[in-house]
Amino acid sequence: MNLKPHPIPLLKNTLQAFFVLLLTILFSSCSGSKSTFRSIEKQLERSPVFEKGFPGLMVYDPENRKVLYEYNSDKYFTPASNTKLFTFYTGLKMLGDSVPALRYTVKNDSLIFKGTGDPSLLNPYLPESRVIPFLKQAEAELFYLPPVVQETFFGPGWAWDDYNDYYSVERSAFPVYGNEVTFTPSELQEKPEAFPALFRDSLTADTLLQKRIRRDLFTNQFRYPKNFSKEQTVPLKTSAETAIRLLSDTLVRPVQILSINPNITFQKTLYSIPTDSLYKRMLQESDNFIAEQILLLAANEISDSLRTGMAIKHMKEHFLKDLPDELKWVDGSGLSRYNLTTPRNMVRLLEKIKQEVPQKRLFHLLPAGGRSGTIEKQFKADEPWIFAKTGSLSNNYSLSGYMITKKGELLIFSFMNSNYVVPSAELKEQMEVILRAIRNNN
Repeated sequence: MNLKPHPIPLLKNTLQAFFVLLLTILFSSCSGSKSTFRSIEKQLERSPVFEKGFPGLMVYDPENRKVLYEYNSDKYFTPASNTKLFTFYTGLKMLGDSVPALRYTVKNDSLIFKGTGDPSLLNPYLPESRVIPFLKQAEAELFYLPPVVQETFFGPGWAWDDYNDYYSVERSAFPVYGNEVTFTPSELQEKPEAFPALFRDSLTADTLLQKRIRRDLFTNQFRYPKNFSKEQTVPLKTSAETAIRLLSDTLVRPVQILSINPNITFQKTLYSIPTDSLYKRMLQESDNFIAEQILLLAANEISDSLRTGMAIKHMKEHFLKDLPDELKWVDGSGLSRYNLTTPRNMVRLLEKIKQEVPQKRLFHLLPAGGRSGTIEKQFKADEPWIFAKTGSLSNNYSLSGYMITKKGELLIFSFMNSNYVVPSAELKEQMEVILRAIRNNN
């Protein structure tokens, strides 16, 4: 049977394509950047894509220290994962070239260690940490000292009912295996395989579930459906006991938890992997867990308490005092809707990052349009010309970073959108038309 496509979606898609083409022609025909920006302003004010939402845009020339264009640049937006740029800057200012993995001391026949927030231990997305060889080779008995004060496992304003989703991994002082477990369908049995394998025994069948595995809210007990057919990663319920159980299983030797907090001075630090490995994963894949742990690592540099708020307070008091607008910043990843900032804050931050990091290294770490990370499928070109961080929550989408113009000049931009109701694909499409116009006419 031949079914004719419904005419309404076809008409909508055709009109949308025509609209994009018309804008591209309009922008490309403008003589000079002033005409381009006038056309962009009309688009921001009149386009059906932007008119029901709230857009903000700032374009800045850092070489000449000149604002080329701004539209609602002083208004506040929910930055979502654009917050990770603040976390990146925190790492640049407070961490060195390598990640501190353990604080430790050796007393008699005991090696006592505590966590720093390092997310790399047995993390499948990061280079191999030095912690496992170090602890395996230690001749002394191993003791882990949990923190007296530990950060809450979720950040302020996080959606608690997302606890089963891969992007809501709990933060902790001593993460192991990235604080998550991955389940894959088994070729031989109905019961899925688990990585780490320790959690396969925690799986039980549940005929009421549809397709996806579900973890209990407060324990590491998992239920799987009969028709489980696609790999799924689920956050773990974190605790010192769970972390040390996983570590002992991997080391094939006992690690004990100190039940009392002795008066110990931790004289030595073991470093694990290059910090750039964290930054690249966080920026390109928008890894929320790594972002949160970077702030804990930063807090560890100035205090014995691994508290996100301490790192944020330190950054605001010492390195972000010159932002043009007050910054509302509560977590490392941007999962919280309590975070608020402006496009001109983002531009100033990106200028500060540029002053810290050589361009080649910076562009290697950021997503590159048409090539890598979260903008791999956008901004296609023979050579990447846009290097930027995305930020998305429902009804919010932002893109902030750097662009190379047709003339080879570097510009900094922040394009933020809140409260939009159109499909995000349409919004991204129109944002790309505008950013291409800026690139082609400057």
